[in-house]
Amino acid sequence: MKFSIIDGRALTLKMIMFVLLSITLIISDTKFGYLVTVRTYLLGIVYPLQYLVDMPIRTGQWLSKSAISRNQLLSENDRLHKENLQLQFELQKFEHVKYENKRLRDLLSSSEEVRERVQVAEVLAVDLDQSKRNILINKGKNSGVFINQPVIDAKGVIGQVTQVGLFSSVVMLITDPAHELPVQVVRTGLRTIAKGMGTINRLSLLYLSNTGLNTGIKVGDLIVTSGIGQKFPKGYPVGTVIEVTPDIGKPYAQVHSLPRAALERNREVLLVWEIPPTPTIINN
Repeated sequence: MKFSIIDGRALTLKMIMFVLLSITLIISDTKFGYLVTVRTYLLGIVYPLQYLVDMPIRTGQWLSKSAISRNQLLSENDRLHKENLQLQFELQKFEHVKYENKRLRDLLSSSEEVRERVQVAEVLAVDLDQSKRNILINKGKNSGVFINQPVIDAKGVIGQVTQVGLFSSVVMLITDPAHELPVQVVRTGLRTIAKGMGTINRLSLLYLSNTGLNTGIKVGDLIVTSGIGQKFPKGYPVGTVIEVTPDIGKPYAQVHSLPRAALERNREVLLVWEIPPTPTIINN
């Protein structure tokens, strides 16, 4: 029992000493700031422990932000990719419309150069038979189309109507072996016949004698409709001479022309109606 009382008094004494020491340190720190340096070093010692304790929380936050940022980037990339595809699609349509408008302007401007009435028709089909060169258009009897009606495009003569339905018609191209067209050389006025050869890019000019080639026709000459036969009005471009070959064994030379019209590559053509001349009234 005696040792217990002594131990209790010792603990009490120690506690009083620590309290007094604490009060002294607090007063000294408040008035003189002696413990600032000590606290600084203590904070430096404790910081690694605080960093280690806080690291899992910071790592979790970083991973969460990284996942959100990655998902946002993926979503943004997907959105931009779709927008890019949409813009490319719109650009393709814009290019198509631009060339479509240019082609139609060229087509209509060609009609302004002639005095006939014209109407635009769409090409529905191209005859793939090698022995024939025909196209099907979307205009027929209901539009006033008639047999042997001239058909042109923006660059020259296409052919003429050979069959007329109620809503569609068949056009024989000038390259068909059965098609013959009276033409004239612009440079010299020489008249001849342009006959189809069954190929898309070649016409044969008939009845040109070997002796008259030097003055009558040469490579590069423009061939136009002569107006003879009253099927095609005069002056429509037909083709350009690309080959002039004298044939000594025959009375006529081999002369070939390249058609000016696009023929089987057209999507629109022009039907031509000739406007009869206005009669002149003479007043007495």
